[in-house]
Amino acid sequence: MSTLSLALRDSSTMLRRNLLHARRYPSLTLNLLLTPVMLLLLFVYVFGDVMSTGIGGHNADRSDYIAYLVPGLLLMTIGSTTIGTAVSVSMDMTEGIIARFRTMAIHRGSVLTGHVIGSVLQSVMSVVLVGAVAVAIGFRSTDATALEWLAALGLLVLFTLALTWIAVGMGLISPNAEAASNNAMPMILLPLLSSAFVPIDAMPGWFQPVAEYQPFTPAIETLRGLLLGTEIGHNGWLAIAWCLGLAVLGYLWSASKFNRDPE
Repeated sequence: MSTLSLALRDSSTMLRRNLLHARRYPSLTLNLLLTPVMLLLLFVYVFGDVMSTGIGGHNADRSDYIAYLVPGLLLMTIGSTTIGTAVSVSMDMTEGIIARFRTMAIHRGSVLTGHVIGSVLQSVMSVVLVGAVAVAIGFRSTDATALEWLAALGLLVLFTLALTWIAVGMGLISPNAEAASNNAMPMILLPLLSSAFVPIDAMPGWFQPVAEYQPFTPAIETLRGLLLGTEIGHNGWLAIAWCLGLAVLGYLWSASKFNRDPE
């Protein structure tokens, strides 16, 4: 078999393996998925009227805040789902299966490729589920064209790919699953420090750079603009640059750690 055929065959095998693990042990995915769903319900039904008044002016309209909130929660869903990738990779590295794979005639990169593709598929399904919950409680995107919906989907997939490669690297450097989960916590913390819940202009001046100069905020503003018709400005290019930069960095980092001979 050619190198490409071998890589495709082994990557598909590793993808099936990871999807089977996710199906047999759904508790990790469900626990990570519940975080954005609970935040969505909490901010809409507990804080919704107050937040919409602060953002929109005098008249409280919960539907306006739902529209503002959902794009950020969709990206937060991606961040929380990729924590499971870091844990899964760490478990493979520490429980001996990787040592077994190294002795087999399989394409070496297929192990990580299977993790990445599996994580992207799980993240997309998680985003669809959270989006369905958002629609059920009142989210609407009536002004978005088919092209804007396609661009929004592309942004979500690209963002997922970038965070997944970073999560793989975190899993490779972690000595155990607990450490991998802790190392990947910025995937959930950064959205909390972004424009996901309130506009940057409403934050204290000293805190605004923290919210502005990070990967989640331009991605959230771009997704919000695509779905709701708000101004995107330079956020679109910044979001793409962040995604490509993180994806390349995560890939190179992960490949170097994985290909390093075990001590």
